[in-house]
Amino acid sequence: MNRLWSRVGIRAASVGLLVAGVIGGVYLGQDREVQARSATATSSPVKLVDSRAEVEEIQFLKERQAQHAAARAYRRQAEGAAASEAMAQAKAAAGKARTKAQEAIEKEAAEKAAKAEKGSSGSSGGSVAYTGPIPDSCNEYSGTRKTGCALMIDAGFGIDQFPCLDKLWKRESGWNPKASNPSSGAYGIPQALPGSKMGSVADDWRTNAATQIKWGLGYIEGRYDTPCGAWSHSESTGWY
Repeated sequence: MNRLWSRVGIRAASVGLLVAGVIGGVYLGQDREVQARSATATSSPVKLVDSRAEVEEIQFLKERQAQHAAARAYRRQAEGAAASEAMAQAKAAAGKARTKAQEAIEKEAAEKAAKAEKGSSGSSGGSVAYTGPIPDSCNEYSGTRKTGCALMIDAGFGIDQFPCLDKLWKRESGWNPKASNPSSGAYGIPQALPGSKMGSVADDWRTNAATQIKWGLGYIEGRYDTPCGAWSHSESTGWY
């Protein structure tokens, strides 16, 4: 009987120890899980702080890059504006230089003309009359010469003056409205110096023979009275 109770007691004790071990294991596992969660919860704020710092640093670098890019763009724009202004100033200076050079050329030509006129009037006493054949009408000519003859008649000169005008402008330009003297810059049928003077008649002075002829006839009348007077001067000096 005592042995029976002794065995029963041993078995009960064994079962109690087993149950206690299981319960202890359960509590131990729960404790470890709680510790792990606590550790995770403790480390997460640190990782979050690190991520925010990285984002802020990247944003700062982007802002610096944008600032540098804006500064470079502004510098390039300023350099471009300075170059444009310098070019404009250079062009203006070149224009003034050309104007002064042209004025000097015109002044020199006028002085030569005055001296030549003074010398010719003192030696010959006036222009030499043309003694060659006189055309019956302007229909004897063609092209720009025919135009020149008709315009000369319209300007009040007699047909007897055209042989002088014809010889004069054959010598000067060959009656070519685009004739240009590379050394002096004289231009057109009458070799106006500069050619832009003929703009006082019309804007198409570069290509229109009639515009050039009208200006040339006015120039001749104002300086030499007649085409034969201009031709006489050209014969004695080589220019008119």
